[in-house]
Amino acid sequence: MIGLAAAVALAAVAVVWARLRYVVVRVNGDSMAPTYRSGDLVLVRRARPGTVRRGQVVVFAEETPPEIAALLPGGRSWAIKRAAAVPGDPVPAAERAVAHGDAARVPAACVFVLGDNAEHSFDSRHFGFLPEGRVLGVVVRRIVERPVP
Repeated sequence: MIGLAAAVALAAVAVVWARLRYVVVRVNGDSMAPTYRSGDLVLVRRARPGTVRRGQVVVFAEETPPEIAALLPGGRSWAIKRAAAVPGDPVPAAERAVAHGDAARVPAACVFVLGDNAEHSFDSRHFGFLPEGRVLGVVVRRIVERPVP
């Protein structure tokens, strides 16, 4: 009987640990196509500021007007983009002219993010550097792929 209670307690601890460390996010939009398509579910490992590496796909809180945020579950809307440059990295040459202030390098505590599908992506070319504090985490893998129509 004690063995069963210990197993249940251990399972409960494992579930709590997983929920604190990982989150599932649904991709909404075509900015990351073909890597991720609208409707895909991705597993995201929460990340602390300063831990994102260049090339990783990140999920971050979008800036949402308060009146709209009040209507969203959890009050937030999430975006998914690729970290093209991290603090200290040069801003990609093709994007320097649009990197707010013509900055040559990504400033401390910021990330320069780009969608894989440039034609359909609202990213750092439009809103500038992303503060690391808005990053929820890094995509680990796709867990459910939306069927191709």
